[in-house]
This record gives sequence, C-alpha cells and structure tokens, in this order.
Amino acid sequence: MKEYRVLEVKQSIFANNDKDADKLRQELKEENTFLLNVMSSPGSGKTTMLTKTIAALKEEIQIGVMEADIDSDVDADTIAHTGVKVIQLHTGGMCHLDADMTRQGIQQLGTEELDLVVLENVGNLVCPAEFDTGAVKNAMILSVPEGHDKPLKYPLIFQVCDVLIINKIDVLPYFDFDLDKVREYALMRNPKLKIFPISAKTGEGMEDWVNWLRDEIRSYQDSSELKG
Repeated sequence: MKEYRVLEVKQSIFANNDKDADKLRQELKEENTFLLNVMSSPGSGKTTMLTKTIAALKEEIQIGVMEADIDSDVDADTIAHTGVKVIQLHTGGMCHLDADMTRQGIQQLGTEELDLVVLENVGNLVCPAEFDTGAVKNAMILSVPEGHDKPLKYPLIFQVCDVLIINKIDVLPYFDFDLDKVREYALMRNPKLKIFPISAKTGEGMEDWVNWLRDEIRSYQDSSELKG
C-alpha cells in the first residue's frame, strides 16, 4: 500500500488565526478601542438591537460598526441612519469572519477616536463561533422564536461568548419558549455567561444590557490608561 501524509489543515488554520487574533487584540488595546463581536442566526434582531444600543450610547462614546454579510448592504444602510461610522464587509460566500478579515475591515473603517467598534458577524450559529476575530468580548443573540433548546444543539457559540442576549421577549406568550430552561442550558455550557433578556422592539431589558456594555468599555479603557 502506498504511504501518504495526513495534514491537519483545520487545526493549522485555527492556530494561525488565533495568533492573528491575539495580535489584533493587542493593537486595539494600544489604540484604546473596544471591539465587540456580535453573532446570531438571521432574523434574531441583531441590527434592531444594535440601533437601540447606539441610540443609548452615542452621546457618550464614539462608535463605529462593521456589518458583515455574504452579499448585501441592507444592514449597513440601516446603521448609517443612526449617524455613526459604518462600513459593509462582503465575505464572498464565506459564512464567518476571521481575524485577518476583521483587521482589513478595521483598517478601512479607521479607529481614530473610536471607543467602540461593533462587528455584526455573518448570521449563523456555527461558523462564526469557530473563529476568533480579535474581539475583546463576544456577544450572541438568541431570539424567542428560535426555541430554548439552542444551547443543546449549538454548544460552541455559547461556550465562546461572554454575553447571551435573549431577544423578542415581548412575544414570549405566543411561543413555546422556556426562559428558565434556556438559562439552565446556556449556563451548563458556560457558567460565566452574562444573560440579558430584552425586547429590542419595546426597549424592555435594554438598560441592563447597555449598562453592562458601558461598564465593560470604561473598565477596558481605564486598564489601558493605567498600563500606559
């Protein structure tokens, strides 16, 4: 039998990406820019949540947004109406962003005087979770219509995220969604996960989420100043 080599390409790709992500994180730390990576399924309400978050914070901090999609600029157009700096990233069919793609976006966006850059990742619960983008924090949105069993079906995204935002709680009466169960399942995957039930539409719960994000940005910037 002819001998041949087996190359673990996937592991190599992830290892190289992790190094790129760590380097990008350090670069952003030096610039005092907080990068938030937001992931979710399509239709979970990412963009609506983001516009409400921007409205709550834009008078206090300078915000930039990178909208990632396979081939669309709908979300970037929506964010542009909030008045913050925004660019659209097209992935050319890829279902995720990696650290190098994120760096390219940041270079085009420009981080001068930006306190917060939000990366709205490509919409799905699998691929984006596998690639470190260099973000300071990872947040995911799970909407009520998606069901409370998603932490059991897609464990990795719950494991790599710092925050779970449960959106569309205004429609809880109309869906078979158990808020206690999703908390239980999510914390089983990641005991350190911060959980914020919200309705981006009505504003319910948004204050707690915004306060957490504000505090994280301030703490990050204070630590950068002390280090400097």
